[in-house]
Amino acid sequence: MHLVNSTTDWLKRISGLSFALFFCSLTQAQENSPYSRYGLGDIVPNQNFVYRGMGGVSIADAGTFNTNFKNPASLGNISNARRTSMVFDVGGEIDIRTLRSTSTTSKYTSTNTLISYLQVAFPILPKKLGKVLLTDKTPKYGWGLSFGLRPLTRINYKIEQNERLSGIDSLNTLYEGSGGLNQFNISSGFRINRLTFGVSTGYTFGNKDFSTQLVFINDTVTYLKSNTQAKANFGGAFLNAGVQYQFRLQKDRDNNSAKVNVGAYANFRQEINAKQDKINETFAFDGTGSISTIDTVSFVKQQKGTVVIPATYGFGLNYEDKNRTWVTGIDFEFTQWKDYSYYKEKDLVQNSWVIRAGAQYDPATKSVSNKFWNFVTYRAGFYLGPDYVKLDKTRINYAATLGATFRLTTPRLLGSSVDEKQQVLLHFSAEYGGRGNKQSFSFRENSLRFGFGLSMNAKWFQKRSYY
Repeated sequence: MHLVNSTTDWLKRISGLSFALFFCSLTQAQENSPYSRYGLGDIVPNQNFVYRGMGGVSIADAGTFNTNFKNPASLGNISNARRTSMVFDVGGEIDIRTLRSTSTTSKYTSTNTLISYLQVAFPILPKKLGKVLLTDKTPKYGWGLSFGLRPLTRINYKIEQNERLSGIDSLNTLYEGSGGLNQFNISSGFRINRLTFGVSTGYTFGNKDFSTQLVFINDTVTYLKSNTQAKANFGGAFLNAGVQYQFRLQKDRDNNSAKVNVGAYANFRQEINAKQDKINETFAFDGTGSISTIDTVSFVKQQKGTVVIPATYGFGLNYEDKNRTWVTGIDFEFTQWKDYSYYKEKDLVQNSWVIRAGAQYDPATKSVSNKFWNFVTYRAGFYLGPDYVKLDKTRINYAATLGATFRLTTPRLLGSSVDEKQQVLLHFSAEYGGRGNKQSFSFRENSLRFGFGLSMNAKWFQKRSYY
């Protein structure tokens, strides 16, 4: 009973704190990524840190003790493992980015701490259906629901350029941008035998604030400074869908068998409504360094338009041995970035793909020891693919990843009945990768990310009986 109370208390306290931190993180990110100028900003990895440690492999995974954001079909398996348990997932990361010039030795490094996701999932299967079993004693039916909030993209850059204009004078140009895209989702998945399917919907919302300041530098002639700025807010509903199927291989005498899981998902093309303010003005800096408008050349308020978010399709498969000691998988994803438009204007983006591969090793499935390190799950993986930003022909995205899961509840409670116990799991992932190389245009970007996620399972919504 002590563990039940403590886990429930953790859920109540951390859920409120996490939502507060999430909204704070949306406004306090200080990274400087020039690539976030294009499209809708830098794409935030959309996997739980369990999968981030495996290179992002997740499309075919059932998500037994954590939420799978990429494929809503995985929610059909939530009743398979926890019958009446609730899962609470929260994650945050430390992102260290380094920009290196391809023509000089100069570089710039920024460190940011961000909330990555908040997600709650629970089964909603009627009790009678939950008792219908397959031949291997796993439930024939499953039905789960989840909801949560997470960022999709981030825009944060500040670039200063100094140049000499022939016949005019020296010019200082400051390019600055902020904003990003976020998503509130409600997802559901249903299981019939070995087949699961699911849908995810909700609301995508965000903003985009771009500005360009021009300042001429001259000792004798006074030039007016100019500022061109566009700020937009946008939002709209979305729809995603996914499917998974499990193939069971030859059984042993204990009715256990290895499994091959396949999965696919589609994030459908979105057209969301936007309203934009645009201004072109001359200005001066006041005593505090803020902009003081001298004259407004043009101003457009609440200009209506649409933002087209491209579709993404993915396919994956993984293999589990009979005790799930080893799990290996591979995913392939494709995004139609050529469909992207912002107020009917195209950008320097191109269709892109990514291939992911990873493996997981869990010694706890074959260990009878109660030592802490025998209950640690280990992961490794990588991903590789061309960048969606089209600046030159040599730009690629790549990363190698490592990960681990630590059980914070008493290992003695796990053993063979781990699926029926409440537990608190700490997930860790490390990722080192980059965009571009020494032949890339202007500069290349390297990133080192450390992610920390917490998954808590608690048996809520139960009617207790006393004998």
